[in-house]
Amino acid sequence: MTDVLRRGRASLAFSFLVQGVAFALLVTRIPAIQDRYGVSDALLPAFLAAVPILAGAGSVTTERLVKRMRPSTLLRWSQPVVLLALLGVGAGERMVELGVALAAFGLAVGVLDASMNMLGVSLQRSYGRSIMLSFHAAYSLGGIAGASLAWAGARWDLALWVSYLPVVVVLLPAMLVGSRWYVDDEPASAVAEKAGEGQVVVFKWLLPLCLVMTVAYIGDSTVSNWSAKYLKDVLGSSEQMATVPYNVYMVTTLLGRAIGDLGVRRFGAVSVVRGGALVAAGGFAVVAVAPGAWVGMLGFTLLGLGLCVLVPQTFAAAGRLFPGASDAAVARLNVFNYVGFLIGSPLVGALGDAWSYRGAMVVPMVLVLVTLVYARSFAPQPDRYGGGHERPRTADVGRGSNGL
Repeated sequence: MTDVLRRGRASLAFSFLVQGVAFALLVTRIPAIQDRYGVSDALLPAFLAAVPILAGAGSVTTERLVKRMRPSTLLRWSQPVVLLALLGVGAGERMVELGVALAAFGLAVGVLDASMNMLGVSLQRSYGRSIMLSFHAAYSLGGIAGASLAWAGARWDLALWVSYLPVVVVLLPAMLVGSRWYVDDEPASAVAEKAGEGQVVVFKWLLPLCLVMTVAYIGDSTVSNWSAKYLKDVLGSSEQMATVPYNVYMVTTLLGRAIGDLGVRRFGAVSVVRGGALVAAGGFAVVAVAPGAWVGMLGFTLLGLGLCVLVPQTFAAAGRLFPGASDAAVARLNVFNYVGFLIGSPLVGALGDAWSYRGAMVVPMVLVLVTLVYARSFAPQPDRYGGGHERPRTADVGRGSNGL
């Protein structure tokens, strides 16, 4: 069984890496996509907002689908759709083709993100120790690789489809081969037969984790969308230097996640989440008061080290909170990934225009401190099974859900 778990962990980590590559290749080439299809500045936000909205719909759909099929099956077939949709974005010529490709990308990403984290939560439960951060470290590594490939494509003025095609040709078959070793828990039907009934996901218990997830992605989208503009327009850096903070943020996110599981095992999830929130808030504070570009980059470095632990630990906490319905809990929680993404960038932009960009950085700082209020939600949970029923033994607990 140990070899089975190790192969399952490696294959799932590779899927996280592939997803990081694909998403980075899309978001870092948005200007090129806009030029290829002639998308106006007024219309671009609608296209960009459609992807997380459809991804949220895909995540909600996943909650329904896992009642009938395994998460590994959903992951095995949604990831190729994401890669092929990415290629479609690069190969199309008309606006309608872009719309169809982005719609497919968004829906498939929602299914993919939810099913990947479902498998990660169940694998962590099987391992009996924290491994969730290592999967998200693989995603960060993929993001760095994808951003580097996108930079090379832009540097050599390659057509989008020329940049995307080799990536899809290499990663798609490798992912399909690796998917043979995904590890599932028992299907919900078998668990329900053993336990007598599935655990109910009570949203008021999940809500604190949803808020933390939203806050984490507000912070992440603030860095990804506004770090370059902030460094150049507010702190007076050169245009070349303004591209550095996001790269530094991605590298420190990778480093933090690579060692984060060790921190969770030694100090516990509550302490790690509290520490991450404090470091992230400190990063926003440094960015807000920075007198120059170098101090500003220090702030963005702290943000990477702080925010990197919040999302993986939020998924893991949902699995602990609802061990008999972790698939449903992860799918619902994953929706707030996209809520935070949709809120973060417009929020900072609106505050920056109406007030100041320095002041705008204080808002995500305050929001991330809210995580401290809900840190106890990341601790091992008391018995809560089906609204007052005695919780079954761990061996008898599955992942089905009867809904709210």
